Amino acid sequence: SWHARSAACQQCDQHCRAEFPSGGDRRMDVVSLKGAKCLRHALVLSTLSGKTLRVEKIRENSERPGLAPHEACLLRLIEKVTNGTVVEISPTGTSLRFKPGIVVGGANLRHDCGKSRAIGFFLEPLILLSLFGKKPTSITLTGITNDDVDPSVDCFRSVTLLLLREFGVGEDDLQKPLRLQINKRGMRPLAGGEVFLHCPTVKAIKSVRVLDEGMVKRVRGIAYSANTPPHMTMRMVDGARGVLNKLLADVYIFTDHMSGAKAGLSPGYGLALIGESTTGSRVYTEESCSAGARGDGNNGKGEPGGGAAEPGFGEGEGGPGGRGVQLVPEMLGENAARTLLEEIKRGGYVDSSHQALALTLCALSSQDGISQLRMGPLTPHSVEILRLIQKFFKIKFKIAPEQQSKTLFLSCIGAGIKNQSSSLN
Repeated sequence: SWHARSAACQQCDQHCRAEFPSGGDRRMDVVSLKGAKCLRHALVLSTLSGKTLRVEKIRENSERPGLAPHEACLLRLIEKVTNGTVVEISPTGTSLRFKPGIVVGGANLRHDCGKSRAIGFFLEPLILLSLFGKKPTSITLTGITNDDVDPSVDCFRSVTLLLLREFGVGEDDLQKPLRLQINKRGMRPLAGGEVFLHCPTVKAIKSVRVLDEGMVKRVRGIAYSANTPPHMTMRMVDGARGVLNKLLADVYIFTDHMSGAKAGLSPGYGLALIGESTTGSRVYTEESCSAGARGDGNNGKGEPGGGAAEPGFGEGEGGPGGRGVQLVPEMLGENAARTLLEEIKRGGYVDSSHQALALTLCALSSQDGISQLRMGPLTPHSVEILRLIQKFFKIKFKIAPEQQSKTLFLSCIGAGIKNQSSSLN
C-alpha cells in the first residue's frame, strides 16, 4: 500500500541520516571502498561523477595507520581547485568520507607537494580535474621533480601532454594551450623543485580510435643532473647509446644540467628515454639516482603492508621507498635503455605507465562514438582502474586479445561527461 511504501522510505531516510550525519547521501550516490589502494584515482572519479566516496580500513593494520601525508596533501590540492568539497576524516585517520564539489580551477594558484612523493603523483589527478573546471587552471607546484617512484615532470611534458591532445585536450584554446614548464629541478630527499602548469578546460573528451602502434623509428631522451658535475649527463648518454645504437641509428639525447638556485636542494641525476613510432605513439621509461636513501619500511613502489605498485601512474600509495641504490652514470644509462626495449616489447599504443590515464579518458569520452585502444598486457593497477570505472560510471570495456602480438584491443562507449560550467559560460 501507499502507507507501507511511505513508511519504508522514511526508514531508508533515517538510515541514511544515521550513516551520513552531515550529508544524508543516498546509497545510489555513494561508492564504498576498503583500503587506500587506488585512492588517488577514486577521488578523481568521485569528483567527476558527483558521487560521494567512502573509504574504510585505511591501513588499519599497519604500523602507521590512516592516511599518508601525501594523500592528505592531495586532498588539500583538490580543495584548492574545487568549491564545496567536504572531507571528513575519522580521528584515527582510517576512515574517509569525500563529498565532491564543483571544479572551478583558477589562476595564480600555488601548492607544496611535500617531500614524500614527487610532483608527478599530483599532476595526473590535477589535470583530469582541471579539464572540467569553470576556468582554466594555472598553478605552480613545488617539491620533487624526478625520482624512481612516480612519473617525472619530463614524462608529463614529453609524453602525457601529447596523449591528452589525442583526446582533444587543448584544441579549443590555441592561445594558451596545455603547457608544463620546469623552473627548477628537485631531487630526493630535500626537493626544491618547481614547475608551472597551465591546463585549459574542455567541453567534453572526444572518443578516439588508436589501434596501430607502428614501428619505432627514433629514440629521444633527456639526461638531466642537478648539483653534480656536468660530465654526469654525457656519461649517461654514452651508456644508453652503447645499447640503443646497436639496434637503431636515430638516437639523440639532450642534456639538461642545472646548478645553483635552479638545481634544488639535493644532488642527483637521471635519464628519460622516449621511443617514437611511425604512427605517433610514444613509449617512455626513466631511471634516476639521488642522494636520498629512502628505505622506511615500505615495499618500494608499493603500499606499506603489501601490494606492489605499477610503474608510472601506478598507485604506489605508500610512502617513500624504492631501490635506494646508487648507480654510476654509465650503468644507469644502460638500465634505462634496456627498460625501454622491454617496454617496446610489450606492445600497444600507450606504454604501461599511461594505461590507467588512457582508460580513464576513454571512460569519460563522449557517447558519439566508440573509443578503441590497443595496449600491451594490462598491469595490476590498470585492472583495478577498470573496476573503479565500473563502480563509478557503470562502464565495462570489451577486451579482445590478439595472439600473434600478445596485445589487447579495448573498446567502450564513454559516459559522456560534459563540462557543465563551460556550457553555461
